[in-house]
Amino acid sequence: MTRLQDKVAIITGSANGIGKAIAVRYAQEGAKIVIADFNEEALNSTVDMLKGQGVQAVGVKVNVAVEEDIQRMIDDSVAAFGRIDILVNCAGVLDKMQAAHNVEDDVWQRVMDINVGGVMRSTRKILPLFQAQGSGVIVNLSSIAGLTGGRGGFTYTAAKHAVTGMTKNIASHYGPQGIRCNAIAPAQVETGLVASMEGMDMEGIKYATRGVNMMPRAGQPEEIADIALFLASNESSYVNGVVMAADAGWSAY
Repeated sequence: MTRLQDKVAIITGSANGIGKAIAVRYAQEGAKIVIADFNEEALNSTVDMLKGQGVQAVGVKVNVAVEEDIQRMIDDSVAAFGRIDILVNCAGVLDKMQAAHNVEDDVWQRVMDINVGGVMRSTRKILPLFQAQGSGVIVNLSSIAGLTGGRGGFTYTAAKHAVTGMTKNIASHYGPQGIRCNAIAPAQVETGLVASMEGMDMEGIKYATRGVNMMPRAGQPEEIADIALFLASNESSYVNGVVMAADAGWSAY
């Protein structure tokens, strides 16, 4: 299968979880992969796994909250493969499900720096390359919390609404230049991220999970990766500025 044959894709936050599943799926469709992540050990493991499958892949250690890291990510990717065709902004952190009146400044700042600032910095650096080549695809990972109000912590919800807005802004402004930008808004996905989080705000969780019994099931990373593949491929050539809910109909309730 060659839906992304010889395309070069950077995926931030791709050493584990949804980002890793996207990298694997893109590679199966012929893409050359840049694994960009802060976890160097997991990053190297994922790159080795892809190379073992015959995939052209490189790894770049990146903190998406740091401008210099983003610049190095872009430069190293171009140096390795000569161009970039796809950027997936997947790197993100949670907010301990803090309710609005319990938000801590350091949590607010960290989530905004990574979940919002990371998308902004990566996008800002990639757009001139996409403009010069007259094409490019950006796939953002938003969240069902970026489409609804009560299904996440206060800071995370604010951050993902920002990602939703940035997605639509880029599609509107840069679409005429051959650049597409769409986003995926998953509900719960079984990645282990939530289970590994300490110091959760039980009050915030109580507020955010009042309707969780209406969610048919959790998703799998591979299901999100299939959507990311569609949005990166020519099959979605007429799709721009869309934030696609992936929640088994939960938000339709």
